[in-house]
Amino acid sequence: MTRTVVESKTKTAVLGFDEPFCVIGERINPTGRKKLAAELEAGDFSTVEKDALAQVAAGADILDINAGVVYNSNPNPNETEPPLMSKIVELVQGLVDVPLCIDSSVPGALEAGLEAAEGRPLLNSVTGEEERLELVLPLVKKYNVPVVAISNDDTGISEDPDVRFAVAKKIVERAADFGIPAHDIVVDPLVMPIGAMATAGLQVFALVRRLREELGVNTTCGASNISFGLPNRHGINNAFLPMAMGAGMTSAIMNPVALPVTQKAIAEKKEQVTAAGIILPEGIDDETFVTLFGLGSTQPRAGKEMEAIRAANLLTNNDPHGGAWIAANKAPAKAGEEGRGRGGRAGGRRRRA
Repeated sequence: MTRTVVESKTKTAVLGFDEPFCVIGERINPTGRKKLAAELEAGDFSTVEKDALAQVAAGADILDINAGVVYNSNPNPNETEPPLMSKIVELVQGLVDVPLCIDSSVPGALEAGLEAAEGRPLLNSVTGEEERLELVLPLVKKYNVPVVAISNDDTGISEDPDVRFAVAKKIVERAADFGIPAHDIVVDPLVMPIGAMATAGLQVFALVRRLREELGVNTTCGASNISFGLPNRHGINNAFLPMAMGAGMTSAIMNPVALPVTQKAIAEKKEQVTAAGIILPEGIDDETFVTLFGLGSTQPRAGKEMEAIRAANLLTNNDPHGGAWIAANKAPAKAGEEGRGRGGRAGGRRRRA
């Protein structure tokens, strides 16, 4: 049975057909995040630290590390990205114990991340483009790490799932020429937005089944791609992930965290509540308020997508005895009641006389 092993210094994550779904946290990535990009160029890693801790707390099994900042002071990523990648990898693995995924389009940054990472990280990524194959596969072999294989090549991204399968097959075969086994290839079959292609969901489910049955490889995807451009994206993602798991997908690169409710959203809701004539208790705190009105939380916490994944793990018998589901849904102990049993009695069950 195909098992892709990813390791930190102290912890192992396994992607496999009979393993719990593997969540690869995507938040440490400055792409599209101007504030984070500016912080990184200024040498401020406070958001990276928060994102690392929040994602692991929410249930991420692996953290993706992307240092793709285009510096205003130096627009050449070949010079700026490798040292930044090393810095972020060293910082993150000093904070959390989960394995890492080294993510870059710059070969020098990939190698810098591999050199800095402890254990056996996942490399993200190689494509079917000839130049990319020749640059990345030797690194995969040299460092003996698994790699994400993205199903596009020199012709771009095809809307034809047969073409995307052929690209994946080509990468697996070329990897074998370097002595890299299929179980160390994690194929991303490329999820198209359902809003632009009505058959996108059906395509990826069929592709995942075929990749599993014919190539024997594990799979991943950028989970939020499926809902791009549509309202209520979380609702679509929540349905997509268990369906992809049912088709055989074994991991996803995604955000496991439900972001905190903003002060602006809280203020707007309070105006609506006041306008409706509802009198709030004096001195009500923000967390109580947002909980009362179903807005979420003022603190980062596991998102609904994580709930869907945990439920699917339970339903597919990849959560033996429901231990992970029960632990994730267990109400936290109230202050002063830690270690108490039913009814708040210390020591649990009452002893018989």
